[in-house]
Amino acid sequence: MIKYDIKINILFKYWLIISLLLVFFIIIVGGLTRLTNSGLSITQWELFKGILPPLNDAAWIQYFDKYKEIPQYKILNFNMSLNEFKIIFYWEYFHRVLGRVIGLFFIIPLIFFYFSKKIKIKYLNYCSIIFLLILIQGTIGWYMVKSGLVNDITVSHYRLSLHLSTAVAIIGMIFWLLLNFNKKTFKVFFDFSKKNLPFLFLLFLIYLQIIIGAFVSGLDAGLIYQTWPLMNTSYFPNDLIFTNLSTYTDFNNHSLVQFYHRNLAYIILLYFLILSSYIYKEKIKKLYNPIFLVLFFLILQVILGIYTLISGLNIYSASAHQITSILLIFSSINLYYCNIK
Repeated sequence: MIKYDIKINILFKYWLIISLLLVFFIIIVGGLTRLTNSGLSITQWELFKGILPPLNDAAWIQYFDKYKEIPQYKILNFNMSLNEFKIIFYWEYFHRVLGRVIGLFFIIPLIFFYFSKKIKIKYLNYCSIIFLLILIQGTIGWYMVKSGLVNDITVSHYRLSLHLSTAVAIIGMIFWLLLNFNKKTFKVFFDFSKKNLPFLFLLFLIYLQIIIGAFVSGLDAGLIYQTWPLMNTSYFPNDLIFTNLSTYTDFNNHSLVQFYHRNLAYIILLYFLILSSYIYKEKIKKLYNPIFLVLFFLILQVILGIYTLISGLNIYSASAHQITSILLIFSSINLYYCNIK
């Protein structure tokens, strides 16, 4: 009986690890789908029908004809061949199939663990919330795609940001649960004690930066001002005139969004230095290694962000920039977790 309990716990742990890796992988694929402008290649929801890709020429032509009806094809890709269409189709197709795999991989073992009654119910209830978010994420994905099928050549950057931030929330929750499970405890994430607030604020800043980064990606705002540290020849974008308060909140403005993304990075760096000074001043030795890990990914993220910009949005560095943002989230969550008693 004891051996059986141990096996169930090991299965649960590996299930969480694989789930984490799958979500991490789909974030990478999703980022590449956006970077290759492939997200609008499948113009229908196709929850069940789209499990298999087109299997003959007639089916391919049918999908291609539907793509020809949307603005992205008519304005940008009007000279695209069928073979070129297949490339962007498979990026979006793989992204959708991976989403289905994650949903099934999460719900089937979860049901098994519920009936086994060997995993703590609070862990399983937490997993149920994660699964609900996975379901909602699928709906958000289609909601995002729909925004680029009628009047625009790309998806709404607001909806793209919602899609990405939900994915980050999902993977962050899985990571938090793994930390709890490994330590055989159940620390509550939103612990707003005075001792924890500085670490929660760091997470808030990084999460906000990911949202603004999605704005930059959705607007292709990185295609302008591809210089650093200045934006061309000045600190402020020279095409912006700040006349009233609404000018500062115009998140449809490419220059403003890039300006915010740059400067939020500086704020995060400054805040990190203050937080690090506090940790070393108070000699909180248990946080020395976690804070160093955050520093490593933070510096790497800044370097990749700058290189992505000045390289003309190199697809490999842009993808690495997104990947590192998730690793930065992991390291920051780990820092916060280690600080909680």
